[in-house]
Amino acid sequence: MDVLYQLRQFPILASLTPQELDELAHLAEMRAVPKHTFIYMADEPSDYLCFLVQGSVKVGIYTPDGREIVRSFQHPYTIFGEMGLSGESKRAEFASSMNQNVRFISIKTADFRPFLERNFMLAQAMFNHLGERVRRAERHWESLLCKDVRSRIVDFLKETAFQRGRQVGFETLLKHGFTQQDLANLIGASRQTVTSILNELRKSNLIYFNRTSILIRDLNKLN
Repeated sequence: MDVLYQLRQFPILASLTPQELDELAHLAEMRAVPKHTFIYMADEPSDYLCFLVQGSVKVGIYTPDGREIVRSFQHPYTIFGEMGLSGESKRAEFASSMNQNVRFISIKTADFRPFLERNFMLAQAMFNHLGERVRRAERHWESLLCKDVRSRIVDFLKETAFQRGRQVGFETLLKHGFTQQDLANLIGASRQTVTSILNELRKSNLIYFNRTSILIRDLNKLN
């Protein structure tokens, strides 16, 4: 894949001039990993950020007793591993691939900083991105504390549909790379409970799902 072409697709880099994009492309590296591969792990140096080009990635932590907690799913043309830009020296999270042929562009934090320093609009876009990351985390924890599992699943489906869904008539199609266990690890529930609620939503004709996609019949009726 052409690195320069792919960097042009990222909204967060929209303010860069052609010359700046070309300079950034020469500092970047296209990487590919197979399914279920760690891109980085907690406590590793937070010295590069990742621009996801293809596939899906989950970002999360492990509890002291070994349980996996998913904090977010990343999809093409989003960035992750960027906390080194805010002063993080060691990773607080892991990132791993969720499907085959995950491709991303890695750029060293030290190489990316000068672009932020000389391009105010890029710095503003990154600041907004980090702020939205904090707001998503706050909403997520509020949901874990205040809502039941069914409501958490419905909220996740609606938010994902708004961000990435493709309209098909009155229906909304979500392509995804996560398993029901991944979803359970995101919303703080058991896989059996998630499976039961998804089946209930399907029997009520609110959704249809298989291993790679979820079809929401009518977003207005999903509650």
